[in-house]
Amino acid sequence: MLHVLYLVGVSAFAASGVLAAHRANMDPFGGLVLAFAAAISGGTLRDLILDRHPLYWTHDWVLLTIIACVGAATMAFLRFRALPQRTLLVVDAVGLSVVTVIGARAAIGAGATPVAVLILSVLTGVAGEVIRDVLCGEFPPLLLREDVYATAALAGALCYLLLDRAGVAATPAAVASAGVVFALRMGAMYFGLHLPRPRRT
Repeated sequence: MLHVLYLVGVSAFAASGVLAAHRANMDPFGGLVLAFAAAISGGTLRDLILDRHPLYWTHDWVLLTIIACVGAATMAFLRFRALPQRTLLVVDAVGLSVVTVIGARAAIGAGATPVAVLILSVLTGVAGEVIRDVLCGEFPPLLLREDVYATAALAGALCYLLLDRAGVAATPAAVASAGVVFALRMGAMYFGLHLPRPRRT
């Protein structure tokens, strides 16, 4: 179940990479590059920090095939139909919610301290989006333009950590924690919520 959930999150990130490339008027090759960059960058960074080798995607042909297929299907869809402006943000929120929780589970499995679990979870969730936005020439990236983004990932990671410490089974804990991230992102988008910002003098 958790692997299926992870594939859903990675697929959402792959689609978000293609959507970002489409918005930036990139060609199909650029779309595939962003699909892979958005989908695997966060997990790659996490595994490098945890010194886990080989990297998880280098021996998972199913994962790579799904990313390529989702990327190609998204590009084909965009040739015939335009998507609403907020579609990228919604798809991105799905990927963020799932991948953040998977990052928390991986960090806990590696024996990381609670603080390290939170840091690695957020890095897993946001790294792909930062790289995607930089490659698209968007600056500052979404992470730095939307306050309730990394904050949502942090809340979901904390939720998973607490549920894991409480002895909740992995799948229910993952689903509940991913729901927290997604709800916070959607709520922030719908209501225009932001963290308090310092007043300029």
